[in-house]
Amino acid sequence: MIPIRQGQAAIALVCVVLGVMLAVQFRTTQDVRTSIPYQRVEDLSSRLNQTEKERDALAKEVHQLRQSSLRGVDSQEMESIKMAAGLLALQGPGVVLTIDDSKRPSKPGENPNLYIIHDDDILKVINELLAAGAEAMSINEQRLIATSEIRCAGPTLSVNNTRYSPPYEIRAVGDPKTLENALKMRGGVIETLQFWGIQIAIKKQENIVIPAYKGAFRFEYGKPVKEEAKQ
Repeated sequence: MIPIRQGQAAIALVCVVLGVMLAVQFRTTQDVRTSIPYQRVEDLSSRLNQTEKERDALAKEVHQLRQSSLRGVDSQEMESIKMAAGLLALQGPGVVLTIDDSKRPSKPGENPNLYIIHDDDILKVINELLAAGAEAMSINEQRLIATSEIRCAGPTLSVNNTRYSPPYEIRAVGDPKTLENALKMRGGVIETLQFWGIQIAIKKQENIVIPAYKGAFRFEYGKPVKEEAKQ
């Protein structure tokens, strides 16, 4: 009977040891299985956060570059618009004309108005300069724009609702030689005015300053055309 009991005890002891080993292995496996995915998730989460930060930083940089580029384009376009509208002072090569009334006494029976400067005389000079490619002009520090008026006001000349007495100084920016040739062409406006003794001096200059328009803009009737209305 004793050997049988000893054999049973040995078997029981082996079973206990085996059970403990299986339990330890199972626990270790579970820990490994649970820790590895957790570590991977934590690592992936960290990488994701870092990638998102880099993405946001790059997106911000792209946005700033686009805004900077757009501001540069808008600024250039706005400057061109202001230049064309006469809102900016300009400088460049061109010609300066000084026009004064005739000092020649009128003959008996002649109209004395032939010996003084009129608004249509100035307009002819302005049109000649424009046809010759003048990019900007002024009369006695008054910038000429699309809405400028030049008219006689008694013995004076009104430019942009400001009166001036002769002599009148006309400044024009453009190719100096072309502008001068256009004014001095045979049978042109200058030759016609000089026939009546009108005093005209033309000087070519490498740098002429044209002042900006100082008046106000008023649009009482005109309105911008919408894109739908153009079609």
